[in-house]
Amino acid sequence: MELSEKHREYWRRNISLTAVLLAVWFVVTFVLGYFAIPLSEFNFLGFPFSFYMAAQGSLIIYVILIWLYARRMGRLDREYDVAEGEE
Repeated sequence: MELSEKHREYWRRNISLTAVLLAVWFVVTFVLGYFAIPLSEFNFLGFPFSFYMAAQGSLIIYVILIWLYARRMGRLDREYDVAEGEE
């Protein structure tokens, strides 16, 4: 099946969104963990920043990433008329 230019644009925007959100996930998961010792000198809400990120901060960011992906993809699906109907 040949993809139309509209479908290519849809997939291009989908992949761009996914790449950006994966980059944020990577930074939150690995980069902050790698710099945990220097970041523990910084206090956030009364806790060392690295402890807060491991206990709650990263989980909050993951939920925000999921919410943002669902919201943006819903909007993108409607814009390109590929949304599934409500059942």
